[in-house]
Amino acid sequence: MVPISALWMPILLSAVIVFVASSILHMVLPYHKSDYRKLPEEDRVVDALRAAGVTPGPVYHFPHTTHKDMKSSEVVEKFKRGPIGLLTVMPSGPPAMGKYLGLWFVYCVVVSILVAIVAGTTLSPGTRYPVVFHLAALTALLGYAVGHLQDSIWKGQAWSVTFKHVVDGFIYALLTAGTFGWLWPR
Repeated sequence: MVPISALWMPILLSAVIVFVASSILHMVLPYHKSDYRKLPEEDRVVDALRAAGVTPGPVYHFPHTTHKDMKSSEVVEKFKRGPIGLLTVMPSGPPAMGKYLGLWFVYCVVVSILVAIVAGTTLSPGTRYPVVFHLAALTALLGYAVGHLQDSIWKGQAWSVTFKHVVDGFIYALLTAGTFGWLWPR
């Protein structure tokens, strides 16, 4: 067993490495540019949403219904006619990138802490690099990649977009695992 206090260096360094790698993947490389599209007639749609009084916070599902009414002819017709969707509304104003990047870094630290807890309670000091790498990679993969699958299953996100986020998560898991394997107590 390795106490978490002995793993602060791999925790913090892996979080920094993942943070930098994610910045490169999302801002330098072009493969995420097609993840989002502009709304057709964006100004009209946004004006209509504003007039309807949508607010940040809840996820809007349309057409909205209850389980009890799902089979009613009126609701079935709404679903046939479409569109069907989920809408997330964010607070007005310029994007708070500092806040989002700060929260992302905290998330990276949390994933690395969970990797440290799993590896530290499972492995002992002096465990060989490949063993540490394997366990750390699997644990980090759960934190960075697997959860994205739900976006395509439940939220209708295109599988191509989800696949790119899973690939990113796989890269982050490998970087985390490499850091833990490298800095594992001897």
